Amino acid sequence: MAENTNNSAVLETKEELTSYTTETNAGAGTGTSAIAPGYGTGRRKEAVARVRLVPGSGKWTINGRTLEEYFPSRLLQREVNSPIVLLKLEGKFDVIVLVDGGGTTGQAGAIRLGVARALNAIDRDANRHALKKAGFLTRDSRVVERKKAGLHKARRAPQFSKR
Repeated sequence: MAENTNNSAVLETKEELTSYTTETNAGAGTGTSAIAPGYGTGRRKEAVARVRLVPGSGKWTINGRTLEEYFPSRLLQREVNSPIVLLKLEGKFDVIVLVDGGGTTGQAGAIRLGVARALNAIDRDANRHALKKAGFLTRDSRVVERKKAGLHKARRAPQFSKR
């Protein structure tokens, strides 16, 4: 008898968790996007990524290598794949990426923006709201500040001595 009350309490908490709050992905996709080829360019710091989405089985090719080879870090793999996961379109597109410049984190950010822009171009009506709400269509414009004359770095001045 006690087990049944525990199960009903668990079911009630699961139902409470599925209710939408500001923290949940209320704008997440339904997986009903059009499946068509698309193209998007992403930039982050010094990295530039040219992304092509082709209807397929979910295969990733980044500079001729697989996603796992190019980004061994699971965190970067998740970041790059996040727009597709958000829209619930896993396994529907093959992703072909040419990325150049910057470091691994900048390249991952550039690829994420390129994938989001490509998905937005494919089906603006179904995808734009969720991508925009998640912040995937916003270009992070922060870049390294240039070095100034008379300074060691952008702002680091030589050490001052009174005597």
